Amino acid sequence: MAQVYVALGANLADPISQLNSACEALLSLATVDSLATSPYYRSAPMGDVEQPDYVNAVVGFQTMLAPIELLDALQAIENQQGRLRELRWGPRTLDLDLLLYDDQSIDTPRLVVPHYGMRERSFVLVPLSDIAPELILPDKTPLSSLVNKSLKAELVLAQAPTVK
Repeated sequence: MAQVYVALGANLADPISQLNSACEALLSLATVDSLATSPYYRSAPMGDVEQPDYVNAVVGFQTMLAPIELLDALQAIENQQGRLRELRWGPRTLDLDLLLYDDQSIDTPRLVVPHYGMRERSFVLVPLSDIAPELILPDKTPLSSLVNKSLKAELVLAQAPTVK
């Protein structure tokens, strides 16, 4: 059984509902009573594409799935919720990124864990710290050393999750 953390983001088709639906779907990948969901935060989009703000969260859960099986399951949930991969950093109904898989470091053509951009993204670090404040990253960096007041100030609380 592996402890995993997944970042959620959406900025199309009622983003809060998209995250709620994704959390419900993620329950099927998690062992019983292991899913923890951060509050939802609003954040500005990355890149130069004109688009609405995002709603972001992080979930943590235990799973029996191997890393690539989990990636396939996450992409299936994205597809079920209308995800189209047309434009890098473009608007989307749902984005699910596998941030951490136990304390493993994975570097394959399909999957890089820890997620390559998580250390620079307040919309990942802050919600991750909400559900796992004592987390130590695979490189032995305490998560708490990456989260500071300025990161927290970048985000606006959007809503509490409906799935806990």
